[in-house]
Amino acid sequence: MDPNPKNFPILSYVMAKIPSFKRTFSTAASAAAADSADFDIENPPQSTPLGEQEPYFELTEKMPHLTNPKLISAMRLAVADVAQTRSVLHTLGVRPDHEAVDAARLKLSEIEADLSKSLEEIVLASQPADSSQLDWRAYQAKKEEECRKAAEREKEIYKSVINLDEMHEAYEKMLSEAESRLERIYEAAVEGKDEAEESYTEKEKGPHDGVEEMNEEVARILRDAESGKVIERMDLSGRRLRLLPEEFGSFKTLVALDLSNNLLEAIPDSIAGLENLEELNLSGNLLESLPDSLGLLFNLKVLDVSGNKLIALPDSISHCRSLVELNASFNKLTYLPTNIGYELVNLQKLSIHLNKLRSLPKSIGDMKSLRLLDVHFNELHGLPPTIGRLTNLEIINLSSNFSDLTELPDTIADLTSLKELDLSNNQIHALPDQFGRLQNLIKLNVDQNPLAIPPKEVVNEGVQAIKNYMTKRWVDMVMEEQRRNSLEAQEQPETSILTRSTSWLNSFVSNVTGTVSEYLGGASRQSNENSYLNQQL
Repeated sequence: MDPNPKNFPILSYVMAKIPSFKRTFSTAASAAAADSADFDIENPPQSTPLGEQEPYFELTEKMPHLTNPKLISAMRLAVADVAQTRSVLHTLGVRPDHEAVDAARLKLSEIEADLSKSLEEIVLASQPADSSQLDWRAYQAKKEEECRKAAEREKEIYKSVINLDEMHEAYEKMLSEAESRLERIYEAAVEGKDEAEESYTEKEKGPHDGVEEMNEEVARILRDAESGKVIERMDLSGRRLRLLPEEFGSFKTLVALDLSNNLLEAIPDSIAGLENLEELNLSGNLLESLPDSLGLLFNLKVLDVSGNKLIALPDSISHCRSLVELNASFNKLTYLPTNIGYELVNLQKLSIHLNKLRSLPKSIGDMKSLRLLDVHFNELHGLPPTIGRLTNLEIINLSSNFSDLTELPDTIADLTSLKELDLSNNQIHALPDQFGRLQNLIKLNVDQNPLAIPPKEVVNEGVQAIKNYMTKRWVDMVMEEQRRNSLEAQEQPETSILTRSTSWLNSFVSNVTGTVSEYLGGASRQSNENSYLNQQL
């Protein structure tokens, strides 16, 4: 068994603590099989029922803790659960991305609306004069049934997308629980315990857990508010708060609220009452979700929800149109709301690193004010082509998406304001052909990539050498394309040599001039490379 450390960190961690396994069974055949090959704990032989197999672990000095038979048995069952769940996920195939699921739900709504309209038209249709009332009702019933069947057939494919996503969600949750169980087993072994199935939440609880007690400072603040005291800024960071009372929504004058580094597991819906709030810091808590009412904070400019357990941001966050900075790093996000970019047009800094994002929504191209985009340490398979619309973007960090990120879209060359680009620790083989258009780029990191274009010796010379190389390469490609076009033109049946030559020359000059002009961002834009390109042409 060779679990992927990135996809299955707990399983990989536990198995790394056990350098070798050999398995003996009660039957002679099983013993012979165990002697002939190393035992794979994730795919054990099934010659006997799983519950009847008695494992034997060959202990080494590196693993002195796993000696308790109960823990060995618990580990075997936990690993079997992981293996079975991983097998099901593999069978399910690739999980649909969030945009596809949202599109499927939208399509289902449209089909339902069209069906209702069609049924209404059938009911309101005029009855022909030559038909009886009974025949007309039968005809209407038949048409209604046909409409419903057609709608159901059309909905099947969209329902299947949604169902597949829900199945992935359920099995991924099961896998996470199985991995957590493995972690608890190993911890129990290290601590010399006999049992490993102790509830993780129970283990973390303190002597006063389970009793929702209001912090004295919070109670004092509430009393001040009731007395009419105006409060604009509130710092409750590091108070080990577990509860935020609903009464917090009554602080109409509050402009800044810091609740960072507490033990909050939920934020009350009443937070929507903070109508003048501009800064909200919820970082370093235990939040697994945010309330939809967050979208009613229309004056919110800075939101920090980093260092929590969020698996998604609410769709309503798109309504916070005044947002300038959003930090959702160090969470478990697998997607961003589909429409987040269409409404957050004032956002300048977006930090979403150290999550599990597989893609960015197409709408991100509408964040026209964005200047910094940090998505390092995710699972990105690429960027949407709409990224090229972010003409004010100055800094992008795409590092450490590892084997998932293999290429960049050509439109990244349209980011003419880009100054810093970090592509390190990915699997990018070639930079986009028009990469040389990034004239303002002064800092570029492409370490730990299997780059072939540009070659290593060019990369070692620095960012300007890379831009020069990519510029010359692109011009050579244009010239080669024009040469091929000329050869194809010469092979065509001759009509008029003079007409053909004149036409080709005009086309060549026009195409090359126009293409180079477009490459450099327009004739009005001048750069250090212009003289070099003119020499080449």
